[in-house]
Amino acid sequence: MKFPHSYPPAERLPLTDRVHGHEIPDPYRWLEDPADPRTGDWLAAQDRLWHDSAARLPLRTRFLARLAELGDTGLVTPPVWRGERRFHLRQHASQEHPVLYCDDRPVLDPMALDPTGLTTLDDWQPDQEGRRLAYQISRSGDEKASLHVRDLDSGVVIDGPIEGCRYSAVAWLPGGEAFYYVRFHDGVYLHRIGGPDVPVFTRGAVSYGVQISAGGRWLTISAGTASGNSLWLADLSGRDPARPELRPVQEGSHARTAGAVAGDGRLYLLTDRDAPRRRLCVADPAEPTAWRELIPQDPQAVLGTFTLLDGDLLLVSRTRHAVGEIAVHHARTGEWLADVPLPGSGSVASLTSRPEGGGEAWFAYTDAVTPAEIWRYDAHTRSTSRWSAPPGRAWLPEVRSHHIEYASADGTLVRMVVVARPSRGRPRPAILSGYGGFGIPLMPGYAADSLAWVEAGGVLAIANLRGGGEEGESWHRDGMLDRKQNVFDDFVAAAERLVADGWTTPRQLGVWGESNGGLLVGAAVTQRPDLFAAAVCSAGLLDMARYHRSGLGATWTGEYGDPDDPEQLGWLLGYSPYHHVRRGADYPATLFTVSAADTRVNPMHARKMCAALQWAAGGDRPVLLRNEPDVGHGARSVSRSVGLAADILAFLAAHTGLSPQT
Repeated sequence: MKFPHSYPPAERLPLTDRVHGHEIPDPYRWLEDPADPRTGDWLAAQDRLWHDSAARLPLRTRFLARLAELGDTGLVTPPVWRGERRFHLRQHASQEHPVLYCDDRPVLDPMALDPTGLTTLDDWQPDQEGRRLAYQISRSGDEKASLHVRDLDSGVVIDGPIEGCRYSAVAWLPGGEAFYYVRFHDGVYLHRIGGPDVPVFTRGAVSYGVQISAGGRWLTISAGTASGNSLWLADLSGRDPARPELRPVQEGSHARTAGAVAGDGRLYLLTDRDAPRRRLCVADPAEPTAWRELIPQDPQAVLGTFTLLDGDLLLVSRTRHAVGEIAVHHARTGEWLADVPLPGSGSVASLTSRPEGGGEAWFAYTDAVTPAEIWRYDAHTRSTSRWSAPPGRAWLPEVRSHHIEYASADGTLVRMVVVARPSRGRPRPAILSGYGGFGIPLMPGYAADSLAWVEAGGVLAIANLRGGGEEGESWHRDGMLDRKQNVFDDFVAAAERLVADGWTTPRQLGVWGESNGGLLVGAAVTQRPDLFAAAVCSAGLLDMARYHRSGLGATWTGEYGDPDDPEQLGWLLGYSPYHHVRRGADYPATLFTVSAADTRVNPMHARKMCAALQWAAGGDRPVLLRNEPDVGHGARSVSRSVGLAADILAFLAAHTGLSPQT
C-alpha cells in the first residue's frame, strides 16, 4: 500500500567537504543544530507525521498492554555487604524506578527525589562500615551525574553535589570521612566530606578506575586508553591518602587488566594479556609486576568476574558461547574443584560475597523466560538455592530457543540464537538484532519486548557478531577499526541464513538495533536494502565522517577509527550509512527513534539520515522519526520504556505482516 503522506520539506544543500582527498557530501548539515529554527520546524513536522502514522498501527494498543503485563515482574539485585548491613536494589511491579534498600529499609527512591520520573539513580557505593552512602543521579537521561553523600541513619544528605561524575567509580577510605572518585575523562580525586577535592592521579587517559581493598590498605588505580590500560598499586598504610606512592603493575600495554588485593592479601589480576579469552594471575603486592598465572585461559570460554570465599575457595564466572557458568577453584593452586549448579542455560552476573570472607556467594541468573533472580551458593554444601525472586510474575508464553552456527562472508563461524513459539515451521515475520561492538557480549536474558513479539507469532533472532565480547578480545578486534565491515557481513549472513532455513522471508524480516547496534542497522539497510522489509534504528551512529565531533564520539576513535586520520577516514567512509544513501533505492520501512537529551550519541545522526532516506525513498514504504524531548540514551522510567517498545514492535509488525494469528 502506498504511504499516504508526503514528507516534511528538508532543504538539500550543495555542501561538500574535501578532506584527505575525499569529497564528502553533507546536504543536511543544518540539521546538526537543534537551535536552528529550520531544525525546530522540521522536527515538529516529523513529530506530527509520526503521531499520525503511529495512531494507524494496528497492534500498538495490544503491544502496549502486553508489554506492561510482561514487564510486571519487578527487579531485585544481589546483595552488597558492608559491615553487618546488606544493600540491594528492588523494584515492585508498580514502580517506575528501582529503589535502593539497606537491609529491608528503603533508603533512596528516585521518585521521591523527582516525582516526574526523569531523575535516575546511576550508581551507588556504601562506605566500608555501611553508615554512609555515596550515590550518583542524573536528570532527563543526560547521564551527567552529580555525586551526593547521605548519612544512612538520619537520611540527611551531608555532602554534594559534586559534578562531573559521569561513570565515576567511588572507593571509600575506612571511617567514612573521605573517598576517591573519578572525574569523567579527567582523573582520580580525593574528596573529604565537607572539604575540597585534591587531584591524586591525572594522566590524560580515556577512562579511569579506582578501588580500595577491604580494610583500606591497598589502593589500585587504572587508566585506560583505546587499546589497553595501565594499572598502579599503592600501600596506604601510614601515608597521606592525597599523596599515595603508586607503583606500576602494568604500564603502556595493549592489554586490559583489572586488579585488586583480596582478603587473603594477594593481588589478583584478571587480564587479556597473552590471553584474548582472559586468564587470572596473582602477585605479591610487594612485587606487583611479578605475576604468576593461577587460572589459565579456557580456549572455549571467556573468563568473567571472581570472588574469594573461606577455605581457599575461588568462584570464577565464565561465558561459553554466550551462556554463563560458574566454577569453584582452589585459590592457591588454581585447581578446578567443582561446577556451581545453575538453574538453567542462561546468563549469570554480579557475583558478590562478604568483604570479610565467608562461605556464601550470591549471583543473578536470567534466561529468555526467567526474569533476573538472585541465587545463593553455599560453599560448605556446594549447593545453590534461590535467594530472592522479583516481586512480580507475569504469565509467559511457551517458547523454544534454537542455537544456530552459520558462516559469514569470509567463512568465519558465527553463532545466533533464534527464539520462537512451537509451530509447523512456515516462514514467519521475524526480527533480527545484534550489536557487534566495544567487546560487549549479547547474553540470554528476560526481555518483555522479545517475549511479546514471539508470543504474537513472530521469530526473534540474536546474532553474536564480531566486534562483541562473546568469544573474547580477538573476536572484538576482528570487528573494529579497519575490520568493522566484518560485523555487517556477519549480520547480513545471519539474515540470509534465516531466509535459507525457512524461518522468514525478505518480505517478513525486520532489523532492530540501538546505539552501535543502530550503526549496524544503518549499514545493513544501505548495503542490502533488498534483504529487509523493515528497520528500527534507535540512537544510532550514522554519519561516520563527523561522529567524533559530538556526544562521546571523540572517545570512540579507538573502536571505529579517527576521521581526522587520512587512512582511517577511508575505512569510515567505506560504510558510513549517511554517505551510502542512494536516490531511488527501495529501502525498508524505517523508523528512527531518538532522545533529544542524549549526550552519548547526538540525535543529529538520526535527523540527517532520516532526511536523506526520505529524499531517496523510491518505494512505498515509510521513513519516520520518533523524537522524545526529555529523556536520554540510558536509563528511563518503566512507562517510557514500555511506550517506546510498544511503538517499535507495532511498527515492525505492520511492515513485516505480523498479526496475532500469524
